[in-house]
Amino acid sequence: MSDANLARFEISAAQIDRVVAVFYGAVRKDAVLGPVFANHVKDWPEHEEKIAAFWRNAILRERCYSGNPMRVHVSRPDVKADHFPIWLGLFHDVLQQELPEHTARQWRALADRIGEGFRTGITSMRQPKDEPPKLF
Repeated sequence: MSDANLARFEISAAQIDRVVAVFYGAVRKDAVLGPVFANHVKDWPEHEEKIAAFWRNAILRERCYSGNPMRVHVSRPDVKADHFPIWLGLFHDVLQQELPEHTARQWRALADRIGEGFRTGITSMRQPKDEPPKLF
């Protein structure tokens, strides 16, 4: 089986790179997310390359990303669970602008699952151990 057959949906690495670049341009301008990212990202090209690798791994299954994004997000107290709907809204907009509708819809569904996982993970991992769990 070729690597192309392992892809979740049809998209090129160049399209992924473009979406990531346009998205982080929007993030830097966002009133809520911009300052949070500015606190942590000092080298934007390096960050965008890492995140593009994350998406190529998730979509194209290139096995080019080996980080732990949940740990990174949880370890930064200024990253809040309520940031993820904003993040996803911006991401949806960029997908719609940059990709054919069918491809945008497929990537949006994957991003929604990942974003919800981060949101619930951050909420769960940060809640005090002696309190009842927060339900969504």
